[in-house]
Parts: sequence; structure tokens; C-alpha cells
Amino acid sequence: MNSSIRRSLFTSVTRPQRQRPAAAQSDQPAMSPATAAALVPSNPLPEITHGFEAAFEPDPACVSGARRITTAFLPLCGVCGQLADSIVLAVSELVTNAVRHGKGDVDLRLSISRNELLIEVTDGNPNPAEMNTSGTDEESGRGLLLVDALARKWGVTPDGTTTWCVFLLLVEKP
Repeated sequence: MNSSIRRSLFTSVTRPQRQRPAAAQSDQPAMSPATAAALVPSNPLPEITHGFEAAFEPDPACVSGARRITTAFLPLCGVCGQLADSIVLAVSELVTNAVRHGKGDVDLRLSISRNELLIEVTDGNPNPAEMNTSGTDEESGRGLLLVDALARKWGVTPDGTTTWCVFLLLVEKP
């Protein structure tokens, strides 16, 4: 099965963002060290975003292409080990959901800014992705449960067409 893939790498400079007051910070519970965080050996990340975008035909074969692109990109940004594996798994689950439930092409965007890595998968379906509880004998239906367990946070855009998740990158001080 041949799947059409359009890719682009990008680097963009962003304006420094003001720090939100502590009261405005996310009300997400604190993460355990084992979930969605790892030390990335580097100097503090500048106000630059690195990432890539890829568009796929909605074919199950495109999931492996999304994994390969992500796996090749992460070491370029100093993201390795268990964190990289978790990010690749999240990409795989979100792209699989988009192929199965989406309408039209599947767009994958991964961007790293400051200490966060954002994954966005757009599938054109206005019905938002929802976490399901699958029975022990069911073969599918656990993708968003995995994303929820691995990522710092996840959600869906208001129009329902994009599912996203964020991974925290802890920067190791020199």
C-alpha cells in the first residue's frame, strides 16, 4: 500500500511569552516522575520552535510512516530514551484514531518550544475524540487511555478536528 506523504520541517522564532500567574497555571494534577518527563541534556531552550508537519492519506499504512518520521526527528532535538518512546507511541495512537475515525487526510504536526513538546493530529472529523473504556476482550479502544497516561495533558480543539497532547521536557542545568 502506497501512502502519499507531504512533509515539511520548520524552525520559527517566537516572541517571548509572559509568564502566567500561578493562579492561572493549569489545574492538572502533578505528574509522577515516570510519566511524560525526562531530562534532556542541553542548555535552556531559547524562544525558538522546532518541529515538522506531515500529511497522510487516511490509510492504516501511514501510521508506520508517522512513527518513522517522529523517531527520526526526536534525536535531532535531544529527545531520546523512554521519553522518545512515549512520544512515538502517542503519535501512533493519535494517527491511528485519525485514520479510523477521521474524514479526509490526516495531518500530523509536532513542535518543540521551550520545555514542551506538542503533538497535534488533525483528521477533519468535527466529532471530538473521546476516551473510551474497553473490555478486556476488545482489541482496540485504548489509544486515548495510553495518551492520557503518557502525556502531561491532552485535549481536542473546539471544532473537534484536532486532537493534541503535550509532553514536558525537563531541561538539565549545566
